[in-house]
Amino acid sequence: MIQRQADTRLGPIVWLVALAVSLLVGWPADGPAGEPPKGLVILHELQGFSTLGSVLYVAAHPDDENTHVITYLARGRGYRTAYLSLTRGDGGQNLLGPQLGEALGVARTQELLAARRLDGGQQFFTRARDFGYSKDYRETLRIWGEDAVLADVVRVIRVFRPDVILTRFSPAPADTHGHHTASAFLAVEAFRLAGDPRAFPEQLGELAPWQPKRILHNRGGPMGVAAPVPDGPGVVRLDVTGVDPLLGETFASIASRSRGMHKTQGFGMDGMESPREAPAAARTEGFLPLGGEPATRDLFDGIDTTWSRVPGGAEIGRLTDEAIARFSPSAPEASVPALLAIRRILARLPAEPLVNDKRRQLDWILQACLGLDVDTVADRGEVVPGETVKMRHIASAARVTQPVRWVAMHYGAVRRSFTKPIELRPGRLVVREASQVVPRNTPPSQPYWLRREGTEGLFQVEDASLIGRPENPPVLPVEYVFDVGGQTLVVPGEPTAMADPGTTTRRRLEVIPPVSLRFISPVELFAPGAAHPVTVEVTAAHPRAAGVMRLEAPSGWAVAPASRPFRLAGLGDRARVAFTVTPPAGAATASLGASVEVDGARFHHQRIEVRYDHIPFQLLHPLAIVKTVSLDLAIRGRHVGYLPGAGDEVAHALELMGYTVTRLTADDLTVEKLRALDAVVIGIRAFNIRTELAARLSALFAYVEAGGTLVAQYNLAQGLAADWLAPFQMRISRRRVTDEHAPVTILAPDHLALTTPNRITDADFKDWVQERGLYFPEQWDERFTPILATGDPGEDSLQGGLLIARHGRGYFVYTSLSWFRQLPEGVPGAYRLFANLVSLGK
Repeated sequence: MIQRQADTRLGPIVWLVALAVSLLVGWPADGPAGEPPKGLVILHELQGFSTLGSVLYVAAHPDDENTHVITYLARGRGYRTAYLSLTRGDGGQNLLGPQLGEALGVARTQELLAARRLDGGQQFFTRARDFGYSKDYRETLRIWGEDAVLADVVRVIRVFRPDVILTRFSPAPADTHGHHTASAFLAVEAFRLAGDPRAFPEQLGELAPWQPKRILHNRGGPMGVAAPVPDGPGVVRLDVTGVDPLLGETFASIASRSRGMHKTQGFGMDGMESPREAPAAARTEGFLPLGGEPATRDLFDGIDTTWSRVPGGAEIGRLTDEAIARFSPSAPEASVPALLAIRRILARLPAEPLVNDKRRQLDWILQACLGLDVDTVADRGEVVPGETVKMRHIASAARVTQPVRWVAMHYGAVRRSFTKPIELRPGRLVVREASQVVPRNTPPSQPYWLRREGTEGLFQVEDASLIGRPENPPVLPVEYVFDVGGQTLVVPGEPTAMADPGTTTRRRLEVIPPVSLRFISPVELFAPGAAHPVTVEVTAAHPRAAGVMRLEAPSGWAVAPASRPFRLAGLGDRARVAFTVTPPAGAATASLGASVEVDGARFHHQRIEVRYDHIPFQLLHPLAIVKTVSLDLAIRGRHVGYLPGAGDEVAHALELMGYTVTRLTADDLTVEKLRALDAVVIGIRAFNIRTELAARLSALFAYVEAGGTLVAQYNLAQGLAADWLAPFQMRISRRRVTDEHAPVTILAPDHLALTTPNRITDADFKDWVQERGLYFPEQWDERFTPILATGDPGEDSLQGGLLIARHGRGYFVYTSLSWFRQLPEGVPGAYRLFANLVSLGK
């Protein structure tokens, strides 16, 4: 089958020739190197078609799922298996790049989809936001909106209709992430309500109540290992050891590769991913009952997983067993008559989610047996509303033994039947040209959960039918309609184009605005009452783009002029448009939005690309907004070295303060090269992800002794030596302060860090976001001075968030406060305090 992504700049003739070769060759009996024979793939899918058991696995975040259990159930036993992640992981940290927040959630959505492609599961989500670490599930439910997220879990159960629900976490309150406990609590509640027609009746127009048989807690240990399970009624132990019969690979190895897709969280790197040839070590998973009919030996005790469970389905089961017994992997086309007979009976069954899934599965099997390949190649990957997309529809059938006729194409509600059907023959590639106009009112492509502003804990989704889906439906869905043995076979697809030059990677068709907007800086700092230029870059998405740009500012902020015209001649041309912005006379924060009017329509969109090798290209179009901060800010020193860690924007924040910033590499960490710097700042988790840095600590400490200032942001202690970063003893814990409004006590009010050059007061700790800090030190040398104390409600106050020590003539600072979140969000007090840290000794 053809991959989904491709490059618009590769000529269409070159691409068509390459595609023609791949389609005409068909599927070799042994498949490409490293892939199983195609005949065995079809047989494996046919065996899965005969099995009707369904399992829904529920947890809170990307990476919470037990990929070993999912692999065992989906690949080993052929059950429909899905993972419901309540959040998209948008509140976490990113070990691969700078994306945080919503863009990180988009990346982690794709990482979950990549994981499911390996372990065989499906993927669902709710509207819940990952708002950061929570220590209490009741806080989590309050911020999410318990009823809203519960409704989403019930919806997914009614859509997927599982026989068994598994949770990764216990619903009992415990000392763990509140999101974890809340996910299990909601799963149990949804299990109880999903079959009740009185619960969430607004869903019942499109869905029907569904009551799963049982719900169990898959008890897990640290780092995804199986945990001991106590004896008791209803407890199930499963030996999940085994080898996938199709791949010849252990379930453990497949599960490790699946988990390795969570690369923004560090998995699949530095040896965390097991090799494909991992031995089939014995592994037993335990499951504790949470509700429903108890089991004794197996998750599916008392559940009919054959076609007999479906009224009218017994004959399908019998015919499928016969088709499996007679299937020839070397001649799958011989099974087409049997598949058509099964399909004829299946068509008579009433539509319901399980049967509909099986219809799609059987159609795929039939298509594979025929060697029927289809593809739609668009002339480009991005289209502006009102433009025409030119498409090449391509079809071939490598192994037809009876008439297969291509009779029509559907484009959403537009249906085009061919005047003369086209008969497909082996070795013949059929190409049809078509074009479609994208309506002018089509909004720019944006993940459906990001189209409207939500709350702190919940995305807003206007179209309820999208809730649960991992990603958007196609912009321009297409359907190929074939007549096969007198039956209509509809093969769904969508236009794709090439993603990058010189590759065969494909991308989805995206709708883009005629121009995109970008503030040169995502944050702008102002002195109170002092005018300052704010620049917006506008980029043309089609030739001869012209219009008028405006900045929209709240009361108290003045913008001049009111508007500016722009004109761009060619595709991709850029221009920078400057406005003069005057803030209020006092301290203030605001958000300014940019908009353009083009051909009578108004657009407000940025363009954000998410590019990583392990997931498909993602394009976002959020509103073009800049955070503006009017504050009294002074700095000392001018030249700062920044040693990057896991992606953050702190270096840019230093530049906004007025510093000249030099990005440092490991080779720059010498006494001679550091001598010219007033301060050095180490990025978050730098020593966790850059193992070569440990050998350069002596140069950093020598720099401090000679009078330099070193500011080290938080690292994890895991995998590092006991005294790995500071010149004096310091032990890091996993404790954190998750309440961004937690009271802060100033412990050393006369310390330079709180007085020079900015006087720090309680007001500087207002309006922080997501958290105060994380991974606070719990023990430290007496030469350190703790500067602040803070703690979550009901907990001890932690004093390790900001530690400062003199070392020789310089200063060493260790800070667990979350600067990487506060500075990009324009938190005024964070800028003032961080400027003081960098200014120490100057």
